[in-house]
Amino acid sequence: MAPLFPRPGELRHARWSEIDFNKAVWTIPAERMKMRREHRKPLSPAALHILLDLRGTSGPEDYLLPAVTDPDRPMSENTMNAALERLGFPGERMTPHGFRATASTLLNESGRWNPDAIEAELAHVDTRGVRSIYNRAHYWAERVEMMQWWAGEVLRHTNAY
Repeated sequence: MAPLFPRPGELRHARWSEIDFNKAVWTIPAERMKMRREHRKPLSPAALHILLDLRGTSGPEDYLLPAVTDPDRPMSENTMNAALERLGFPGERMTPHGFRATASTLLNESGRWNPDAIEAELAHVDTRGVRSIYNRAHYWAERVEMMQWWAGEVLRHTNAY
């Protein structure tokens, strides 16, 4: 989902139990994260709207994106790639993971956001020695604002809602 730019595996394996509609937060468990640390993503009103629409389509059971043939399994990565191809974006032009690079680039180029907040939203871990030991900031307030702005940009350019 472009308004959230998670890693494809995080999205494909997302479960409804991870979405807190009241607090507008998606909590991805550590075991699904690349760095094995729980990650919380703020959900903009637009993202919540998309998720509510999706829930009406996929149902309230386990996966946000269940496999068509077996709702007890997540959608495959090939399904995501095929969907992009059907939309006119073959693999050499765009991949599900490419939404992350696009978001990072445009958020950084906008000049509106602290690069550390962007990296925190991408769930990237700072590995620069002493700084990584002492800086435990999550930049939550800025990330909430940033994700609302980003969702507006995505929707403005796609005419999705």
